[in-house]
Amino acid sequence: MAWFAVARAVFVAAVGYSAYQIDPLTGTGAVPNVLFGLLLGGLIVVLEVQLRNASVPHLLSAFLGGAVGLGVAKVLGDALYWANLGDGRVVFLHTLILLALPYLGLVMGARRGEWLEPSNLISLFRSAGPRRRYKVLDTSVIIDGRIADVCETGFMDGTLVIPQFVLKELQLVADSSDSMKRNRGRRGLDILQKIQKMSGLDVMVSDMDFPDIREVDLKLIELARTLQGKIVTNDFNLNKVAQLRGVEVLNINELANSLKPVVLPGELMKVFILKEGKEYNQGVAYLDDGTMVVVDNARKLIGKTIDVVVTSVLQTTAGKMIFGRYIDPAAASQVVTPPPAAVAAEGRPRPQIPPSAAAAGK
Repeated sequence: MAWFAVARAVFVAAVGYSAYQIDPLTGTGAVPNVLFGLLLGGLIVVLEVQLRNASVPHLLSAFLGGAVGLGVAKVLGDALYWANLGDGRVVFLHTLILLALPYLGLVMGARRGEWLEPSNLISLFRSAGPRRRYKVLDTSVIIDGRIADVCETGFMDGTLVIPQFVLKELQLVADSSDSMKRNRGRRGLDILQKIQKMSGLDVMVSDMDFPDIREVDLKLIELARTLQGKIVTNDFNLNKVAQLRGVEVLNINELANSLKPVVLPGELMKVFILKEGKEYNQGVAYLDDGTMVVVDNARKLIGKTIDVVVTSVLQTTAGKMIFGRYIDPAAASQVVTPPPAAVAAEGRPRPQIPPSAAAAGK
């Protein structure tokens, strides 16, 4: 990168020397002209640094927009040939048109640079069909890894978009000094490689970036809004912010919760008591999908597999919790049952007493 600095220094010096030779500030002397040239060269270098992160489609689109605006300004200027050019108002109108239209074309072209990407250009020459549906992946859902299983089953249609700034964030996590973060980053890169190798799945790495936005989550929202796509994530905060900004979100955690089996109060289930609960005489178990089961009367049964009766189910934003109760078989057998004769007697219909006899008995 050192030769970049040398090239910039040589360029600024060349502009200053040109100003010294040409003398644009006539009659002011050599020093003001050199300073003017150096200042102008420095401004051009600053502009070059700002445009360094811009993508080629956006630069080309801005150039085309500016050229179209300049052409329209020239046509409008020629159309006003009948106006009095000696009037200051007419001169100001010509100047305003010449400045405003190229500027508007430049800005509008830069904002619509994604239409000059090769995939969008090819789609212009294809037969009319359904519009591509974009799914933008964020860092958390890539590291999580379940997105690969969902794609492998064929439930994820459309085009999966992997932004370049997400890849950069994954690389930074994979190069972290913390071993846990490093393993998570490498796992995310492996998941992406696995997704790209799947047949029948359209994966696209997007170079679109938003240099004026620093946070990755906000960049994802802007990218999804530009592509008119959806964000695939399991980040709760990103989910809420995207919905507030009008961007649709596919949450992997919500998908996993919706696929969990439905449990109704009164059902029996077999669970393994793993640890004690927070309340008195409670035990805690977990289902295969990670759902927590809180069982009453199970604190003494830690490490055992028992049958419990579901009493209630609580659905929260973090997932589902099941509450149950363990009925001790020994306690249940100690319940006093009425003798068969009494049961038979209760089962026989009672004789009807005439009203006169009932009145006599009173």
